[in-house]
This record gives sequence, C-alpha cells and structure tokens, in this order.
Amino acid sequence: MEVHLALDGRDDLAGRLYRQIRDAVLAGRLPPGTALPATRGLAADLGVARGTVAAAYERLAAEGFLRTRVGSGTFVAEGFGGHAPARAAGALRPLPVWEGRRAPVALAEGLRHDFRPGHPDVALFPWATWRRLLTAELRAGAVGSGMYGDPAGHPGLRAAIAARLAASRSVRADPDDLIVTAGAQQAIGLIARVLLPQGATVAVEEPGYPPVRHALVAAGMRVVGVPVDAAGLVVDALPGDARLVYLTPSHQFPLGMPMAPARRAAVLDWADRHDACVVEDDYDSEFRFAGRPLEPLHTLDTTGRVLYVGSFSKTMLPTLRLGFLLAPSGLRTALRAAKYAADWHTPLPEQKALAAFLTEGSFARHIRRMHRVYADRRTRLLAALPPHLVPVPSAAGLHLGAWLPPGTDDTAAASAAARHGVSIYPLSMFARAAPPGLVLGFGALPDVESATAALTSALSPIRPG
Repeated sequence: MEVHLALDGRDDLAGRLYRQIRDAVLAGRLPPGTALPATRGLAADLGVARGTVAAAYERLAAEGFLRTRVGSGTFVAEGFGGHAPARAAGALRPLPVWEGRRAPVALAEGLRHDFRPGHPDVALFPWATWRRLLTAELRAGAVGSGMYGDPAGHPGLRAAIAARLAASRSVRADPDDLIVTAGAQQAIGLIARVLLPQGATVAVEEPGYPPVRHALVAAGMRVVGVPVDAAGLVVDALPGDARLVYLTPSHQFPLGMPMAPARRAAVLDWADRHDACVVEDDYDSEFRFAGRPLEPLHTLDTTGRVLYVGSFSKTMLPTLRLGFLLAPSGLRTALRAAKYAADWHTPLPEQKALAAFLTEGSFARHIRRMHRVYADRRTRLLAALPPHLVPVPSAAGLHLGAWLPPGTDDTAAASAAARHGVSIYPLSMFARAAPPGLVLGFGALPDVESATAALTSALSPIRPG
C-alpha cells in the first residue's frame, strides 16, 4: 500500500522516516498486518537512498514494530495501534437547530419479531431480476461517457414514472415536471429550498412522519403540528401564516386512516385563500386492501398548488433511496437547480435499471405478488390482535395504528415488548401529545401469529396508569 510520508531537508532522514512510520503504527493508521512498500520503491518515491529506508525498516523491526517475511515483504507487527491521543473537539459548533440532534437508529436490530412500520419484505424482492437489470447498466457500453447527467433524472425513468402514475393513480404527469430524488425526504427538502424563505411557518400532521419534520426544521422552517382526527388533518386548526402543508392523505402516517373527501376539498380551498402550497406524500398507496380508492389531492387541484411526492421505498427497497417529485411546470427550472445544488443527480445506473424494471413489467408483477402477501398478513394480524389493542380503521399501507387503554404508557409498552424480542413503535414517537397507542408494521413480518403471540405476552402486564 502507499504510505504518506514527508521528508523536508536532508538531516537525519532515516531517523525521521523511522519516527513517522512508528507513530503511524502506534496511532493505528497502519494496522497490524499492513504490507509496507518495498525499500526500493519507497526510496524512489521519497527521493532518498535505498539504504536510508532500509535503515529505518531495520530499526523498526528490531523494536518489534515490523516483521519481515523472506520473499513476501515487510509488514506491521501485531499488538500495536489505538494509542494515539484523542483529537480535540475543536472550537467549531453546529447551528442551534442542529445542537444535540442525532440521526435515528433502527429499534428492531437483533429482535426476533419486527413490527417496524413501512418496511417491505426484502426476502420476497425479485433480486435476480434487479441484479440482471443493474448489471446491464454497469457494463461499459451502457455507462457510455460516464459523465454527469440531468439533475431532473434519466428521461427514460421519468417517462416510466409518469406512465405508472397515470395508470395506477390517475395522476397526469408531464415527464418534464418530474424530478428523480433520493427518496421523498430529499424531495421535501428541495421544495423548502425553492418555495420558502428562512423562518417560514409550515404545517405538518400531528402525529406525523418525523423525518419530514426534521428536514423542514433543518431547512430553517418554523414547523407547527396540526391535529388529525378520524377524517384526517383538521383544516380549521391550520395556522393562518403557514406557507406549506405536508399531508399523507391516502394513508395517514402513522394512524392509517384516509383523509375524507370534504377535508381534501377544504385543504385545497385553504391553500388557495392563504397563497400556500400542499405537499402530498402518496407513500404506500400501491397497497390498498378495502374500499374504493380515493383520488389523490393532485387530481383535484385546479390551481397548481399541490406538489406530489412518492418513493420506491415501500414498493421495492428502502436502501435504493429512489423517489420522485411532481411539481407544477412553473417550478421546473428552480427545482432542477436546487437538485443540482443538492447532489447534481441521483445515481444513473440505478435510475436506468429502475426504468427497465418499470417498462418491462417486473414492477407491476412484483406489486401484484406483494399485494396478495401483505393482504394476507394484514388479515392475520387483525385477527390475532389482543383485545386491549383497538385498531384504527385503515384500508391501505403496510402498517396499522392501534389504541392502547387510556392511561397506558406506550413507551413502557414498547420497552416491555423489546424484552420479549418484539420491536414495536409507540405512538408517542410520532407526536408531541397523543393518546397512547402503537404503530404495527406487518410488511416485514412473515410469522404474524408467532409475533402477535409474543406481543400479547409482552403487553399482558401493562395496565392503565
């Protein structure tokens, strides 16, 4: 391997070389087993005599830092590393909005039963098909010049997304108005950059999706939670100065109910009167199990105030980080510029593979298969829930909301479940104030009965406070 060494001047070159290598070994920058460059090659790189390097190596070997294998080379010996002094924290500090903020950590790691909401069953993903399509895009002929692409995304993928939206959601989309993003969260960050001044008031559902709140706060917005009831967001509770309203109308996150038609009309009217925009996150509408599908807000919008956001995290894989944003044509240029400023563009091989996955019919086949699987799991989960968990009426998605008895500590319930090998999310994670409840994902839960039995056992000692 290459080793960074610096030798200025001509004094005691062997000694300085010895000390630099020794310090790198002690600090762990050269871990045990690392092969050092040959004396001839390192001498040529440093512009010194080969004997200078050989002298440093010999001294290090004599002191046990290095070992030599005849015919193989020189290596860092075992037993060294990790002794470097800790680096100072430094004088730099984050802005107040970032002080103390941490990236979320998955709660389900190492637990047997995972009720984590919004996660698909990755074991049933068509890996062979995806591998074939992605491998094809990584061949030299497919990569082409290897240059940067359009910030809006690959044209073939945007056309495929537009066709899918028209067929499955009755959403009319011009491919030129679509931006391919690194998931829905990036889409919301782009919207905030383009439409909102620093300190603007934005409204989110309460309870709601925490990453969106974090993205908006990080963008410098003043985020206000607005309550939801059985009909969805309470429009009358929206703050008058809000410039943006974020909604999950098809399947409210995390409770699960759809937004009633009257509320949909009311929020569009409110946005018109207050010169505001509405962000519609249609995050898992592909999986609907009962009732007639409700029209997206986007199809009801006649004044161009709705920005439609979606992703492939629930339908395919969260790790792909592929999503999209459909915005009015008047925002086309600005959003492309914001995407360019954020990360130039989403990786092109994955975009092109996804375009092929959509156009050859693999996506539709995968959705049909998973719809049957998830519908069965949902039915089994509802049948197996313990009587003191009351499900929130829901017709779509990969999770259910469920109320606990009044006075129950849902955080304590989640901790008790974890001790029984069960991962559940308390409703209090998604709201600053909410009745006690749980959010139960079933997408990544093949053994529903066993998981629900463990959950019932974990919750049996929990009593209302």
